[in-house]
Amino acid sequence: MLNGHAFPANRELRAGVVGAGVFGRHHASKYARLPGVKLVGFADPDPAARHGAETHFHVPATGDWRNLLGRVDVVSICSPARTHALLVRAFLGEGTHVLVEKPIATDVEEAEDLIALAEAHDRVLTVGHQERFVFARTGLLDYADAPVALDCVRTGPWTGRGTDVSVVLDLMIHDLDLTHRLVPGRVANASARGRSVKGVMHDEVAASLTFDNGTEVRLLASRSSELRRRSLRAVYDDGEIEIDFLTRQVRNTTKRSLRALDVQDPLAESMADFVAAVRAGRSAMVRPEEACQALETALMIEEAAEPAHHARTLDEMGAYA
Repeated sequence: MLNGHAFPANRELRAGVVGAGVFGRHHASKYARLPGVKLVGFADPDPAARHGAETHFHVPATGDWRNLLGRVDVVSICSPARTHALLVRAFLGEGTHVLVEKPIATDVEEAEDLIALAEAHDRVLTVGHQERFVFARTGLLDYADAPVALDCVRTGPWTGRGTDVSVVLDLMIHDLDLTHRLVPGRVANASARGRSVKGVMHDEVAASLTFDNGTEVRLLASRSSELRRRSLRAVYDDGEIEIDFLTRQVRNTTKRSLRALDVQDPLAESMADFVAAVRAGRSAMVRPEEACQALETALMIEEAAEPAHHARTLDEMGAYA
């Protein structure tokens, strides 16, 4: 919890980005459009990525992220997942407010240390679970009762990004964040099956969770599928809600009044919320404790999915359609 330390409204926020890849450039574009924010630099070890960032954004790019320490007020960490804890710790230690792409870290103890460090330095720490903004606009998070069952599907073709971690920490963690927003309490049991397609990490995982309140959750994530799917189905005592995030269709047979799915630009929203939180001296919408909760469940699934299952298809893994 922040102690209300607000950034002066009349001062320009200096913003930096660590990682000049696809996500880093997206973050930089959003900073460049936010009023009262000035993008001042990138850090990336790849010379080609640095050159591209400098050419497009007309700001300096350094090969060593340490060169940004003390030179920025806010920073986006868009580097490989396994570097997140190190970088977040360093920037928080310098008094910088941090937005880190998911996952917050790759170890729960590291994540808890980062949360404590942000509190000790009275700095905003938030995580890139930006789909929360899309989901919140439907109004479903306004209802307190939990679904009795939940199905989440997220599949798509191989991009080559995020491969330093499994598909659970790369993609499924988005749905785990939404799951924990809908279902209170802790996970009582986790089972999973996964397979590797492109490397040593799991590229496809089907998981089942049972929460201590009895809610059953099934999740499917693939980053090597020819079929692009992104959906959520929540079963309540009085009906079902199905959301197709790609077609933007919502089917609702419950008594809950929901708004139409409005995708807009969730990354821009999350970054605007981050900057507003820094200005106001408050927590951002996505609190690091929530990101840590999603990480803990993700690691439970990874442990349950080991060793890798060598099925040839998702159907052989028992995944649902």
